Amino acid sequence: MAESKLDLLQGTLDLMVLQTLTSLGEIHGYGIARRIEQVSGDEVLLNQGTIYAALVRLQQRGWISASWGTSDNNRKAKFYAITARGRKQLAQDTAYWERLSSVMTRVLAMRAGGQ
Repeated sequence: MAESKLDLLQGTLDLMVLQTLTSLGEIHGYGIARRIEQVSGDEVLLNQGTIYAALVRLQQRGWISASWGTSDNNRKAKFYAITARGRKQLAQDTAYWERLSSVMTRVLAMRAGGQ
């Protein structure tokens, strides 16, 4: 049986989107989704409903901004960029996930007998 794709924990997609915008700059939603899939080694697959719901949520929180433009294939598309509030949130979320990852690494490294 093939392994299933990863289910994202609450808040994980927001962090991925913010980091993608930080690294790539202004980009449309389809480009954000494809980049996350690429970087994850296709372990995370994002459908349009999932990525656009996240983008609306992030925009409502003031963490990203959006403006209309023309894509590479000459289509009208909404382009997203991270805001100053988004950068602050990214720093907070990154620190949290690094702490959580460190704790999980230690817990999963425990040997039988509590060593």
